[in-house]
Amino acid sequence: MVDILLVEDNSDISEMLCDFLRAEGYTVSRTDSGSKAVELFERYGAKLLLLDVMINGIDGFAVCEKIRRQSDVPIFIISARTDKNDKLNGLVIGADDYIEKPFDIDLLLAKISGLFRRRYSLDELKLDDLVINRSEKTASLRGKPLDMTAKEFELLLLLAENRGKTLTKEYLFSYIWGSDSESEQQTLTVHIKRLREKLERDPKKPEHIQTVWGVGYKFI
Repeated sequence: MVDILLVEDNSDISEMLCDFLRAEGYTVSRTDSGSKAVELFERYGAKLLLLDVMINGIDGFAVCEKIRRQSDVPIFIISARTDKNDKLNGLVIGADDYIEKPFDIDLLLAKISGLFRRRYSLDELKLDDLVINRSEKTASLRGKPLDMTAKEFELLLLLAENRGKTLTKEYLFSYIWGSDSESEQQTLTVHIKRLREKLERDPKKPEHIQTVWGVGYKFI
């Protein structure tokens, strides 16, 4: 899932917005087509839509209606159409905000930052290229979803939330599997190996999940 799906048919505005948004650390997917926007959202999802009205194919109002039927994702309409009826229409069909062009980039970025802080900060943990979503129990690396079991996710989250701290094998095992579990601590070793295979560029030379010999593991 990307952070922002940008739907804008003006290439100059689209490129400018992408540059600013990516500089702020957001992942961005963009298109100039309404039908393509719906397809991208249905396939990959997004945390925020920045949506122009006058775009190729179906217009932005139609895109907003289609996506709102299936998702409560925040939608900001950004349009040169400043008529009161257009604004009312956009808000009635489900847009969360209607921003007029030309817009102030600093104010737009502040609105986006506030939205992400309010809606996603408690759910997400970002560590460089790794994004962990606590509520959805998912993780992605460099924008690509990681296929993990429930226990692998719990272990990764525990390590990541304690970044830089060494957690003993006994603590990790007890926390994830329970002190009364019939599993052996070898289970922990196996799960660490699997996580490294999914996270590390070279699992044999891990950069993130490091072994602290004789003690346990830490995430850096």
